[in-house]
Amino acid sequence: MEIFLEAENWIALLTLTFLEIVLGIDNIIFISIVTGKLPLEQQPKARNLGLTLALVFRIALLLGITWIIGFTEPLFSVFGLDISGRDLILIAGGLFLLAKSTSEIHHKIEGQEASQVDGANKNVQSFAKIITQIILLDMVFSFDSILTAVGLTQQVLIMIIAVVISIGVMMVFAGKISDFINKHPTLQILALSFLILIGFMLVVEGFHFHVPKGYIYFAVAFSLLVEVLNMRLRKKAKPVQLHDQQMPKKETA
Repeated sequence: MEIFLEAENWIALLTLTFLEIVLGIDNIIFISIVTGKLPLEQQPKARNLGLTLALVFRIALLLGITWIIGFTEPLFSVFGLDISGRDLILIAGGLFLLAKSTSEIHHKIEGQEASQVDGANKNVQSFAKIITQIILLDMVFSFDSILTAVGLTQQVLIMIIAVVISIGVMMVFAGKISDFINKHPTLQILALSFLILIGFMLVVEGFHFHVPKGYIYFAVAFSLLVEVLNMRLRKKAKPVQLHDQQMPKKETA
C-alpha cells in the first residue's frame, strides 16, 4: 500500500475516477434507453446487472493489461492505414451504436415502439436480449475506458479502485437518470442523438482520426441545458399532443 503515500497517486486516482464517471455517461444513456423497454419491475435489475458486467469487464481487462496493450498492435493495413484489434472493436461498436440508435429513433417517431410482452417465456427472452445488447456495448466502452486509464497511471490497483468507485457512483444515479430520460420523450430523442454522435466518434477513432472528447461532452451538456430550459417553458404553455393521442372533439351547438 505504499503507493498511497505518494501525492501523485492520489491525484491520479481522483482524476481517473472523474474521467471514468464522465466516460460512463454514454454507457448510462444507452442502458437507460434499452432497459426502458422492459417491465417497470425488471428495469432496476437490468441496469444494475449491466453496470455490474461493465465493472467485471473492466477489472478483467485491467488484470490482463499486457494483453490489452497488445490490441493496439497493427493486424493489417488498408490503403496505408494500420488497423489494430482495438480499431476493429471501436469500428464495430460504433456501427452497432449507430444502427441501434437510428432504429430506436425510427420506432419512437413512427410510433412503432415494441409493446410490453406478456408471459414468462417472452419476458425472459426480452430481458436476455436487452442484457446481450448491454454486454456488447460494455465491451466497447470498457476497452476505451481502460486505454484511457493506462495513459494516466501505471498502477493497476489505482485503476481498479477508480473503476469500482465510478461504477458505484453510476449505480447510485442510474435509476434517477433513467427515470428522468424515460419520463420525457424529447429527452429520449436527444439521448439517442447523443448515442449517434458517440457511435460516429467511435468509428472515426477506429480509423485513427482523433476527436477530443471535450468537444463531444460540451455539445451534450449544452444541448441538455437548452432542452431543460425548453421543458420549463413548455410547462407554462399548452401541452403538445402526440400522434397517438386523439384530440377531444368539439361539441356542436
